[in-house]
Amino acid sequence: MTPEDLLKRLDAPLSLRRRVGYVTLALAGLAGSGLVGLLWATEPGLPPRTEVAFAVLVAIGLCWAAFGGWAVTRRTPLFARDRVVAGWLGLGAWLLFTVGALVITTARHQLEPSLLVVVLALGVLALGVLAVVNLRTARRARSALLARKERLGR
Repeated sequence: MTPEDLLKRLDAPLSLRRRVGYVTLALAGLAGSGLVGLLWATEPGLPPRTEVAFAVLVAIGLCWAAFGGWAVTRRTPLFARDRVVAGWLGLGAWLLFTVGALVITTARHQLEPSLLVVVLALGVLALGVLAVVNLRTARRARSALLARKERLGR
């Protein structure tokens, strides 16, 4: 394979498989936001913390839907920019979940240690490590692709 062939492959837009995946992601984000929004709208008298949790879930779903739409509409090569943006979205969703879960857990009249342990184990450790590793992997992949493009362009 010649350097010109590799440059052509690097300059290609998203593959059909990735496009279908991003359309699926956008539809899932819209569906999730719609379902949570519908539940929120049809349930009168919800506690304030439940309303806040629903609002955050709707916002997260809409962010994923917007991201899926953005990625599908790009006609230029992304050089793994889509993966980096998805990594940052995942990290932001994790932060919202963790902070919200900790606030709701500690704001209760009676602090339940078992609930706090579950929130910390699931939210902070498992999901946080996964979000950070995903973002780091995406940034490394983007850097490698850009370095490869630079080398081949010379």
